[in-house]
Amino acid sequence: MSHFNHTSTSFFLTGLPGLEAVHSWLSIPLWAMYVASLAGNSLILWVVRSEPALHQPMYCFLSMLAVTDLGLSASTLPTMLPLYTLGLREVAVDLCLAQLFFIHTFSVMESSVLLTMAFDRFVAISKPLPYGTILTSPRIASLGLAVLVRSVGLHIPAPIMLKKLPYCQNRLLSHSYCLHPDVMKLACADTHVNSAYGLFVVLSTLGVDSVLIILFYGLILQTVLSIASKAERLKALNTCVSHICSVLLFYTPMIGLSMIHRFGKWASPCSRGVLSYLHFLIPPVLNPVVYTIKTKQIRLRMLRIFWSCGAVLRDIRDHEIFGRKRK
Repeated sequence: MSHFNHTSTSFFLTGLPGLEAVHSWLSIPLWAMYVASLAGNSLILWVVRSEPALHQPMYCFLSMLAVTDLGLSASTLPTMLPLYTLGLREVAVDLCLAQLFFIHTFSVMESSVLLTMAFDRFVAISKPLPYGTILTSPRIASLGLAVLVRSVGLHIPAPIMLKKLPYCQNRLLSHSYCLHPDVMKLACADTHVNSAYGLFVVLSTLGVDSVLIILFYGLILQTVLSIASKAERLKALNTCVSHICSVLLFYTPMIGLSMIHRFGKWASPCSRGVLSYLHFLIPPVLNPVVYTIKTKQIRLRMLRIFWSCGAVLRDIRDHEIFGRKRK
């Protein structure tokens, strides 16, 4: 089988199949989603940092989630927007390998942060009195460092292993960004080791994280049911709503995509592409919205910010009007 030196080759990206004629129009909502993700997560970080009352474990983990969402959005942006906006489908191998490293790293990082947030909710509900002594600042920093080391360390071998493979003349990827299994399928060599490595990473990260999140919520439910007061039970569960929404936003498209790849051979390539976009693009956009709506402290702080901005704008306008009248 013919192949060529992979150091001088490139791959070709694919948008949504069957919708090539409207790719330029699809770039508009994509741009809007990236801007919304940048604005929403940056605002969350700024609010948590500037408000002393939010310097608590829950909001520290929320800041980690916001940073991860920003990284996930930035990882898909370099190839997706040029493809839909300018029609640029070709991507160099080195850029492709770097992109898949960051996409998978931030994806696992998001899963890990969601797991730590589930642990935070478990401690807050099960052990409310010693909550502050259990989740101290050094321990939160240690958890953040563990999340970073785990996510980066597990994915360093991926681009190195793919770099060593020869690639066939078929260089067409299935998505508008590079993913490990997608690039691996284009190789003209035995990829069993790469496939086993990818399966190990998925099972040891996303698989383990999802099981542990379910376990933590089982323990949370057990604790909540032991509370005598119905009002207290609802109050405890209400603190988990935002996190549950974030978990569903992250895992539901991923599970659907996995099911389609394994059992839904009938599914159209377009539906697979849409599910992939939902998995990588929607959580960074909606997580800030969910936490702003459901978290009273963040919502009040943002309202004060917008109220202050509005007051400043009114003062400037009144000053200009008064100045014109005096003239």
